[in-house]
Amino acid sequence: MVQRISTLLILAFLFACTPEKSNQKKADSQEFNIMAYYFPREEFHADSLPLDQLTHIIFSFSKVIDGKMQFRNERDGDRLEQLVAQKQNYPHLKVMIACGGWGADGFSDAVYSEESRTVFIKSAVEFIEKYRLDGLDIDWEYPGIPAAGTKARPEDKQNFTLLMRGLREALDELDRPQTLTFAAAGWKGYFKNVELTEVMKYADYINLMTYDQAGGGNRFTAHHTALGWMTMDDLAETPLGAEMKKRNDTIAADQDKWEPQSVENIVDFCINNGVDPKQIVIGAAFYGKGWKGVDPENNGLFQPNNGSARGANYRILKQEFINKNGYVRFWDPVAKAPFLFHANDSIFITYDDTESVALKARFAFDQKLGGIMFWELGGDTYDENGLLDAIYNEVHQ
Repeated sequence: MVQRISTLLILAFLFACTPEKSNQKKADSQEFNIMAYYFPREEFHADSLPLDQLTHIIFSFSKVIDGKMQFRNERDGDRLEQLVAQKQNYPHLKVMIACGGWGADGFSDAVYSEESRTVFIKSAVEFIEKYRLDGLDIDWEYPGIPAAGTKARPEDKQNFTLLMRGLREALDELDRPQTLTFAAAGWKGYFKNVELTEVMKYADYINLMTYDQAGGGNRFTAHHTALGWMTMDDLAETPLGAEMKKRNDTIAADQDKWEPQSVENIVDFCINNGVDPKQIVIGAAFYGKGWKGVDPENNGLFQPNNGSARGANYRILKQEFINKNGYVRFWDPVAKAPFLFHANDSIFITYDDTESVALKARFAFDQKLGGIMFWELGGDTYDENGLLDAIYNEVHQ
């Protein structure tokens, strides 16, 4: 789910805006989900995860292998069992499985025919029953788009709908409620290949991946996980804005022009296209992305660069980068997003921090959205006052 290739979609630059914090009652007054994607690593200890602050944890990933949903590594099954066992201590928690991820192939073939869909759906239900899970997240990146070399075909658009309908019907036959979600790109071009209103009849939530919207392949620095709604006017005096205006001037009037992307932008798009706000879950990033050789104007924001630089998860950013070792933290008040710039080394890093994720949580709560999710839990700091703490406290205290 991390590492989108920017050459696939030249939409990869973003920005921001949100309402003032309100005094309304906190999350006990409405259903507000906090969903964590979790990718277990060698240091996996299920009993040490902050599960009390989550409504859902989405174990990542199962894959499509020979047309069926399976683990590539048997060790993942053992870890998932350990995670499910934690429900004894956290009965409120829903443990889900994500199938797919960035560069994961197999979906297009698995859903191509009624016969192949039946095989895949049966395997998914058997997987969920084997581990006694509470739901499934389909992370197909992306229907109709051959991202990272995955197979794609025009029929993916309708077949994705049929997949979600078949999963919904099959999951509803189980002896306990099942949450069905799908991870969607945070840019509008994705939705040309998805029958959005039809799919939302079967999904409980759409998890908007409002991150990875800029990266090392982009010629200009930008926010990769902005909240607020920026316009071309906001970028008018920047190298990025000048370049994209020039490009937009060459695009025919009936074609989509480039625009800055953000949480607010894509949420508005989804609602205007018929999605119930309560079904929308927005995304935060527990990691950063970087560029090197960045021009110092505007502290490196929206400037040309010489390629990607080391990114890092939030834990490492906090330990080694944020206002340390020559990196200075800046704040974009329009994007409502932080960034780091190392003036001597000409390195720029875009990321989420406690301020920006709290603003995202507040936006989702005030707009009565379904909640917030993030990639991924293992990137948070082990210290107090981490990213999950900021999200949880914003809607519960």
